[in-house]
Amino acid sequence: MNKPRLMLLSLTSLLISSTANASLETQLTQCAAVQDKLERLICYDKISSSLSSKTKISSTTETIAAAAPTAAATTTAIASNPSEDFGQIYKTEDTIEKIQLQIKSIAKDPRGILKISFTNGQIWKQTDTTRLKLKDGQTVYIEKAALGSFMLGTDGRNTTIRVKRLK
Repeated sequence: MNKPRLMLLSLTSLLISSTANASLETQLTQCAAVQDKLERLICYDKISSSLSSKTKISSTTETIAAAAPTAAATTTAIASNPSEDFGQIYKTEDTIEKIQLQIKSIAKDPRGILKISFTNGQIWKQTDTTRLKLKDGQTVYIEKAALGSFMLGTDGRNTTIRVKRLK
């Protein structure tokens, strides 16, 4: 007698869950059919607010808790020495706008593009075709430019070249 009851209960729960899923799909399809952008957004907002907020909060909390150790480790690593991290893709809180470096060596590829190694171990590569005469041992500066790019130049000269950090 318990077996038929269990089967009936399982079948009922399956039907309810598939009906709820179909209902959500139907609502989303109806919202997608709305032509006006604002009305469509309002429709989607109504659907999202009807979903259980408890599920959203717990999943958001789990995501934040999982990401927290990684973010803390990254912040610690970045904060150790901001000038060593200058030119890296990620952003630091202690942003530096300009650094002074001494050239260790310069290499040119067949197209005349410079690859510059500095005494602190950093390696930068020219990304434009502007000509700039540099020599080993010379002190240059690298400063931030627009849209995340960097410019290399020398004091006393108005010419700069666009560069990106390799290492």
